[in-house]
This record gives sequence, structure tokens and C-alpha cells, in this order.
Amino acid sequence: MFTGTINVHGELLDLSIPKVMGIVNFTPDSFFDGSRTPTEQQVEERVGKLVEEGADILDVGAYSSRPNADDVPVTEEMQRLKRGLSVLRKVAPNAIVSVDTFRADVAKMCIEEFGVAIVNDISGGDADTGMLEVISHARVPYIIMHMQGTPQTMQQNPQYDDVVKEVIAHLAEKVARLHEHEVYDVILDPGFGFGKTLEHNFELLARLEAFDIFELPLLVGLSRKSMVYKMLGTSPSEALNGTTVLHTLALSKGANILRVHDVKEAVETIRLCQALKKYEFE
Repeated sequence: MFTGTINVHGELLDLSIPKVMGIVNFTPDSFFDGSRTPTEQQVEERVGKLVEEGADILDVGAYSSRPNADDVPVTEEMQRLKRGLSVLRKVAPNAIVSVDTFRADVAKMCIEEFGVAIVNDISGGDADTGMLEVISHARVPYIIMHMQGTPQTMQQNPQYDDVVKEVIAHLAEKVARLHEHEVYDVILDPGFGFGKTLEHNFELLARLEAFDIFELPLLVGLSRKSMVYKMLGTSPSEALNGTTVLHTLALSKGANILRVHDVKEAVETIRLCQALKKYEFE
């Protein structure tokens, strides 16, 4: 398990105690409607709620990456982010903000105009070759995720001989390329639900400790995803309890950041898991 720090705006963020990343979607079509904030009032209400509940990071996005989501033109993504981030900065001027985008120009705009501190790229630099230059120049932490295919194709027929080994190999190539660009504040995301079946997702979670080999922070995005509600035969709106169970397991296996829709419950989960750690024997 990674127990070090990452550099965020010149200050060290300690990840020895796991952090909560609250999701704020400036979209009308994200898979969980509770995270959608298409109006300025909804942005204000959601940001205020997540900050009050204890979010360490706010992850904003304006391009839905749910399976079969419609493509969003770069101009529309930028307009949504400008509108949403303007409101966010009024509500939470000092919040650590990450932007969920795979487009270099969008990331650059968010960093330079709104002080966004982290870039969260579901493509790991594959979708836009200019992204690595932006990250290297800005010196911001970079979240690289594994995805087989694209949001439009990823769930058509995902196949692996060994999902854990292949995800690790894929991320290792990305980390090496980032180091060539002198980018060292790297956060890994195995990409639960991105080009993976239910079986692949549960195998990844069961073997999550394998990612310790990188000695890098590990982010998990399990919140209200299909591996919860499809396994239980429910829906995203009914998936909070199952999400909390999987968060608990992920924390026990080394997760450093939980990317969540429900901040209060994630904060409580971390507090309870940390309390238990005091009584564990090596």
C-alpha cells in the first residue's frame, strides 16, 4: 500500500490516510442522476454538500463516460466546465479540484483559468497525444486509468487472458512514458467498469494488492457502478449499500483514494477502517 504524498499546488497531500474524491458532473446524462448538475444552482448545491460532508478532492467532468454515451464536442465540454467551475470557485475557492477529461486543451484551460490541481484522464494519454505535454508543463498530478476500447465500444465484448496482469502491464507502459516526460506525481486507476465484465471487475478487486508493485497511489472508482447493481439485480439509485461494502474491501486492499458519489458514507467508511487498523497485528 502506498503511504506517501503527492505534490498538489506546491503542498504535499498525505495519502497515508485514504482520501475521498467527490464527483460533480456538469452533464445531463451521467449514469447516476444524483451527480448531475446541469444548472448553476445545482452546481452550487452539490459542491456545498460535498465540501460540508468532507470531500478532500472535487472531481469535475463535462463528458459522460458511461457505456454508449454520446460524444460531446470539445467546445461544449469547455463551455460546461467554464460555467460549472466558475460557480464551484465561488462556493469552494480553496478546494482541491481535479478535472475528468481526456482532452489536452480542456485540461490546459481548466488548469490555467480555474486553478484545477489534478487531471483525471480515463484514456491515460491515449486519446490525445498532447496531454502529456500539458501535464509535464503544468506539473500537476495525473490520474491514469485503464480502459479497453472507448466509452462507445468498451462494453461490447471485453476479453482478457489475465485481467490483472494485462491491466498492470498497460499501466506500467504509461508510467514509463510519463517518467520520460518527467511526470512523477502519478495516480493509478484500474478502471473498474471500463471495458470489463462483472467477472473481470471482481477479479481486479480481489487481487487489488497486486498494484502495490508500482509503489504509487491507487484510486478506485466503484461508486454505484454496474458491478454493484447488476450483481444484486437492482439499480444505480439502490447501490449505495453495495458500494460501501466494496469500498471497505478496496480500502483493506490498499486503495488510497475513493472516487464517490456519496461523500458522507465514504468518509465514515474510511474512519471506521482506520480505527480498525489500530488493532491489527503485522
